[in-house]
Amino acid sequence: MVENTSLPSIWSSARRPRPGSEQPTSNEGQTPDSPSVGDQRSKFQHDYDRLLFSTPVRRLADKTQVWPMDENDSVRTRLTHSHEVANLARSIGVRVYLNSPEEFEHSGIGNDALLNVIQPILLATGLGHDLGNPPFGHQGEAAISRWFENRQNWIFSKTNEGGTQLEQSQAVPEQLRLEFTRFDGNPQALRLLTRLQTHVDRVGLDLTAATLAAGLKYPNSFANVDKKNPIRKKGGYFSSEMDVVNWVREKTGLKEGQRHPLTWIMEACDDIAYSVLDVDDVLKKQVMSPDDVLVVLQRSLENDSTVSRLLLRFEDVEKKPFRADAQRDIKIQYLRAFFIEALVTHASEQFIRNLGPIFDFNHQKPLMDSSELCEALKTIAKNYAFKNPQVLKAEALGAAALDGLMSAFWSAISDRSDLDDIESRKRTARSSYIYSLISPNYVYQACVPNESCSEANGIRYRELRLLTDMISGMTDTYAMRLWKEIQAIPDVSSP
Repeated sequence: MVENTSLPSIWSSARRPRPGSEQPTSNEGQTPDSPSVGDQRSKFQHDYDRLLFSTPVRRLADKTQVWPMDENDSVRTRLTHSHEVANLARSIGVRVYLNSPEEFEHSGIGNDALLNVIQPILLATGLGHDLGNPPFGHQGEAAISRWFENRQNWIFSKTNEGGTQLEQSQAVPEQLRLEFTRFDGNPQALRLLTRLQTHVDRVGLDLTAATLAAGLKYPNSFANVDKKNPIRKKGGYFSSEMDVVNWVREKTGLKEGQRHPLTWIMEACDDIAYSVLDVDDVLKKQVMSPDDVLVVLQRSLENDSTVSRLLLRFEDVEKKPFRADAQRDIKIQYLRAFFIEALVTHASEQFIRNLGPIFDFNHQKPLMDSSELCEALKTIAKNYAFKNPQVLKAEALGAAALDGLMSAFWSAISDRSDLDDIESRKRTARSSYIYSLISPNYVYQACVPNESCSEANGIRYRELRLLTDMISGMTDTYAMRLWKEIQAIPDVSSP
């Protein structure tokens, strides 16, 4: 394991300095929830444990994977999806390390790295990769982005619609506006992990530099987005977390646009889960049968060995004296197991084949981009899950609720007596009530200045960040229930 945190290392176990100090508290990284003497866990194992027991992870149980607010307990939520991604990542990590331990050791870790460094980092990043997603998944991201796009002629630069121009120091600079009009859950996850979780020293969950680096799927700012580059096609962090990113890079030696090697594995496992396990949910919902899936795959894939092997297994199942429903369940299990094995093998082989460029930070192509099976399964999920009328209806209802909630909370945040003080007295009882629902920790973060990025200190940027913090932290059920409650409260200021 790496114990010397003074030198840059992609495996750095350093934790962030405490306010007013260049170093963490005594017994580096110790907090009130730190383990007792004799605890043999590595700092990366601490990271995973902190995530596992955190409130945001539990909230994932009520956030959409594909089927919003579904009553079928067998259908996946963001929580089950994240656990599966974490498990797949650990499996691939084991395969690639055991195949080429010398490459990992050359990068700065010892022979205990698999257990104490690689596995816990992969488990942590898999579990935490979707924490920033708002209610209703990617449709929630789109709804938030659309709300800002529809108001971009005034929301960033004026007191209100039709109002006066904000002073330059108060308005949101042009270069930061994409953080809202292209809102994404990935940078929100980093903010949640490092800012929004309550901590005695205001460092969120206080994760290590290596774990934070591995979780940075897009290692670039919104200003440096490159649609042609797969690892820079989106903004990976908000300006409000620039100080955290700078600290991570100081400790790991990574630069803008450079991915941590383990990030490739986490991304591949997310792709595997989206392909295989979203199709598994389609089968659980009985939208398709296992035989239907194989028919579709036979048409799109020629002479695929996994499909051929599954056909033989299906024939064996049909020869057994099982009832039709039991045969269906057994076939679903075979589909899931065979597809996961095939895709995990593909991801492992791609990682091993590209070890040099990956550890030199020159690799650009996602591991699963060359898998025809993965692409074919994603197409099935797209056509039979994401385009399912039940899913589309729930997403439409969720998008309408989020749009209404965005407007209601914006009114509550902005409808106050003192423009320069976010916490000043609200003008109406309705605004006071809605504002009271916002987490005090979110409010605190909106009120404290950010010394690392003066551009993110403007009052309007901090107001809008408070708005997105509140909305993205909601679960599906809470968002729908709250929207119904708020609709019942008259807005006496409306004409």
